[in-house]
Amino acid sequence: MIIGGYYWLTYNRLVTANEAVNNQWAQVETQYQRRFDLIPNLVESVKGVMTQEQKIFTELAEARTRYAGAASADAKAEAATAVESSLGRLLVVMENYPQLKSAENVQTLMAQLEGTENRISVERKRYNDVVNSFNVAIKRFPTNLIAKQLGYGTKVYFEAQAGTENAPQVDLQTE
Repeated sequence: MIIGGYYWLTYNRLVTANEAVNNQWAQVETQYQRRFDLIPNLVESVKGVMTQEQKIFTELAEARTRYAGAASADAKAEAATAVESSLGRLLVVMENYPQLKSAENVQTLMAQLEGTENRISVERKRYNDVVNSFNVAIKRFPTNLIAKQLGYGTKVYFEAQAGTENAPQVDLQTE
C-alpha cells in the first residue's frame, strides 16, 4: 500500500514536471514566433531603403523556413540560432548605413525586435530552469527507478550553438 502510494505520487509529480518543461518550451516558441513575425516587416522596411544586402535577407528567410519545418526542440533551437546569426549581420549593416537607422519604421521594428530578443533570453533561461528541475527529479533515487519504468528521460537544455560567441562578419563592399 505504501509503495503503491509512493508510486502514484511520483507518477503525478513526474507528469507535472514534464508538463512544466513542455509549457516553458511553448513560451520560448511563442517568443520565437514573435521574432519571426517581426522579421519580414523589418526586412521589407530595410529593403525599401537598401537593396545591396540581399544575402542577409535570403539567410533570414531560409532560417525562418527551417524553423517552421523543424520537428524537435533541438532542430528549432538550431534554426533559431541561424536566425540570430543573420540578424546580427543585419544589425551590423544597419550600423553602417545611417539612413537605415533614421527610417522611423526601421527604428520601431528594431525596438520591437530588441524587446523580443530580451524576452527570448528570459524564456530560454526559464526553460533551462524547469529542465534542470525535471532532470534532477528523474535522476534522484528512488524516483529514477520509476521515471525509467515510465519512459521519462532527461530533457535537453537550450544551449548556444558553436560559433555564436563570435561577432558576425559583414562585407559592405558593393559590386
